[in-house]
Amino acid sequence: MPFQPRVAILVPTPDYYEKWQPAFARKAAALTAAGLIVEQRVWTDPGDLSGHDLVLPLFAWGYQRDVAGWYGLLDRLEAEALPVVNPVPVLRWNSDKAYLAELGVKGVAVVPTIDVPALDDAGLAEAMAELAADEAVIKPAISGGADGTHRIARGAPVPRDAMGQRRLVQPLMPGILTDGEYSLFFFAGKFSHAIVKRPASGDFRVQEQFGGRETGWSASAAAQDLAAAALAAAPAPPVYARVDMVGDAAGTLRIMELELIEPSLFLHHAPDRGAAFGRAVYGAI
Repeated sequence: MPFQPRVAILVPTPDYYEKWQPAFARKAAALTAAGLIVEQRVWTDPGDLSGHDLVLPLFAWGYQRDVAGWYGLLDRLEAEALPVVNPVPVLRWNSDKAYLAELGVKGVAVVPTIDVPALDDAGLAEAMAELAADEAVIKPAISGGADGTHRIARGAPVPRDAMGQRRLVQPLMPGILTDGEYSLFFFAGKFSHAIVKRPASGDFRVQEQFGGRETGWSASAAAQDLAAAALAAAPAPPVYARVDMVGDAAGTLRIMELELIEPSLFLHHAPDRGAAFGRAVYGAI
């Protein structure tokens, strides 16, 4: 019988609010088809992982709500030298969107971002003036699922949940409202597929829980090149990756974020339904 590696996929706590099971089923099917044995472990208390050939944090959803617990898990995975994909240095680097500044320094087109250590009304006004933005988006530096993300008009007060907190301030990208947000997917460094996510009418958030919807997209060569340049800045080559980008006022694509921890991969839009994903993970063992 051929060797069948055991893979532990980290999943949310039982009380997590988003429906993750359908996406899990798609990923698990792709991994099983590649010859892997898939098991679930709750990310906040995964137990003994030493018997697994690989640990995948693919559904560690909600880590932004327990940052100390998340970093503690990364420290543990590293200390025990457990095989993790993506590698722990990549996970740690990708956890905090401070990496956007690093991408910008390296010449990658990113959404302009100002990191404010303790946001207040004066700090927000200053950041928006520096960005020359009439509307801004503020979000936590460690975030997911649009948690704590707000659209703010010039002169509006800082939302209560953001007051005094570290927040990223970005100009509202016009492309998110007119064309949507683009996501490109890479497995073992090779482009797989792409989608465009559009917000519901009157919203700017593209997540499904806010009424967002997605369709397949034929990614241009420029979009693929931009995504590849952003991924090249990671501490190590990611085995799986989602790159989110959006158009600015001039229509130029800019990186919004890299999803290298627990991204939705939308494998039902992949031409091979995830076969390349399964092969990439198997090849990392």
